[in-house]
Amino acid sequence: MLTHEERLDVPALTAALESDAFYVGAIGSRKTQTKRRERLLDAGASEDALERLSGPAGLDLGAQSPAETAVSILAEILAVRAGRDGGRLRERSGPIHAVT
Repeated sequence: MLTHEERLDVPALTAALESDAFYVGAIGSRKTQTKRRERLLDAGASEDALERLSGPAGLDLGAQSPAETAVSILAEILAVRAGRDGGRLRERSGPIHAVT
């Protein structure tokens, strides 16, 4: 989520962090993430809740375009859902597919 509007970001992220959503992500620079975290703490978010926030969202794929950034974020969402860290398959031992 990113609106460039603090008055929208903080309430939306607070609600998402209070929900049972398995993934809550926010895009933006590391500087933006630091400021957003401070605003969320000021709004009453707990440290535990903020641990659920993936920001900057996405896996380190070297994305250079909006489409690649979207793939990076979707990859992180899928990894979190499967309980994985998103590392390279060739470096992983055991099953390569999530067991459902």
